[in-house]
Amino acid sequence: MSREERNKRLKAIKESLDTGWEVTGVSVRDFISWFGAERRGNMVSYVIRKVLKEFELETFPDFDTVPLDAKISFKLITSPDQDNDQSEETPDETSESFDDINPEATASDGDIETAQALLVTGALHEPAFRLSRLVSAHNKPVCVKPDSSLKEAVTLMLRHDFSQLPVMTNERDVKGIVSWESIGTALFFESEKSPMYVRECMVSHNEMPAASSIFIAIPHIVQHSYILVRDLDKTISGIITTADLSLQFKQLSEPFLLLAEIENHVRALIDGKFTQHELAQFKAPGDDERLIETVADLTFGEYIRIFENPISWAKTKLQIDRATFISELEKIRVIRNDVMHFDPDGMTPEKHELLTKFVHFIHAIKKLHSSP
Repeated sequence: MSREERNKRLKAIKESLDTGWEVTGVSVRDFISWFGAERRGNMVSYVIRKVLKEFELETFPDFDTVPLDAKISFKLITSPDQDNDQSEETPDETSESFDDINPEATASDGDIETAQALLVTGALHEPAFRLSRLVSAHNKPVCVKPDSSLKEAVTLMLRHDFSQLPVMTNERDVKGIVSWESIGTALFFESEKSPMYVRECMVSHNEMPAASSIFIAIPHIVQHSYILVRDLDKTISGIITTADLSLQFKQLSEPFLLLAEIENHVRALIDGKFTQHELAQFKAPGDDERLIETVADLTFGEYIRIFENPISWAKTKLQIDRATFISELEKIRVIRNDVMHFDPDGMTPEKHELLTKFVHFIHAIKKLHSSP
């Protein structure tokens, strides 16, 4: 979508809200695509908020606090945040996109006091990783009522492979939780006769607000195997289990592990082929003070510089096409930079596949290189 089309759409949304019309919601993924982005990040979020502010709009829930495929809508900015010295630029003239925005404010020539008063912004609006970011926090949980039969609860738990079910009378009122543990306790320790209803086996539940930090929630999830998530509207919006945590941290940590393996293999291809002085020649320009003692002191970009040099390439004795190898390494370098800046949305499947395939590729190179 072009900037003109995006601005036209935002202008139409603003006009609809001004006249009291409802606006159809969109997914976060679709919304950020209006700005030419696939994932959220510091600069992407900064640009989006800046443009929304110029159209006097904001999203709800906040686009930066929910999963990529969650639905968001729009509302008019309610906080009195207008400056008497606003720019004369109209919203239709807004041209920023996440790849060319310069967040530094500048004052008019000679206006030193104004220049000193303008503060640079651009940090993440929401620096904490909230429970609301997790997909499972927005999946309404399967639940049972206190008077539901125990057979129904057991059947649902078996059907969905759940360890527990919330016991609720409506989407806001939680009476407790029923689990395999609570059922076993009721069967063998607390009842003279076999329980028939959920209320006879339920125990007190554990919940946290959707705005809670995931790192504060982790000990509770580990202790109880789950946590119910209560949204801003007081409804139970989801349930997060230890399995959900495992999947989330796999998605966050796996790119780092893949990149670490790739970098170790790349170092091994260079190691022992160059003197300390030769390695130092490949330092990035302007970084003369950094001491290079071993290949581990080089950056990923400097590894590429070594392979780009025909004489250095010959010293590695690699039996593969140099141009292709360098091209693939450059793709890895770009992904590495994104990962090291920590994208809270994780990695796209395409980039993850590229890393995985490159690991297999470099294993094959190592095998070829070590064969007689």
